[in-house]
Amino acid sequence: MVLSNEVFETVPSVEGAIRNPNNPNHFMVLKPVAQRVRIFLDERLVADTTNALCLIEIGRKAHDPVLYVPAEDLTAPLEKLEKATHCPLKGDASYYAVDGEEIGWAYREPFDFAVELAGRHAFWSKKVRIEQGG
Repeated sequence: MVLSNEVFETVPSVEGAIRNPNNPNHFMVLKPVAQRVRIFLDERLVADTTNALCLIEIGRKAHDPVLYVPAEDLTAPLEKLEKATHCPLKGDASYYAVDGEEIGWAYREPFDFAVELAGRHAFWSKKVRIEQGG
């Protein structure tokens, strides 16, 4: 069976999707997390919040969900690194470390359509331990 390109160019309808204006097939959905979220670097508590957002992003692939926590719920001082990257959906990311180890990023001035990410930090799931609930 051969499918036409039209099938692959169809933009799925997803409730609450925030789309890249230049590529409607690149989108994200932000959902509040109902549980308490605590983030640890080894045994050090880095963040403790009841106001996390879960970001689910679809681009060329489905990305793993990422939790974003408000800056006011950080419990450890983060050191801003010189590293920066650009996302056409979210904006320019700045990267942060604890005790010299890079552990996450933030969109300090996200695009207007991604403004819910302003003032929030995300963390590399392979470098920190994330606990939900409790």
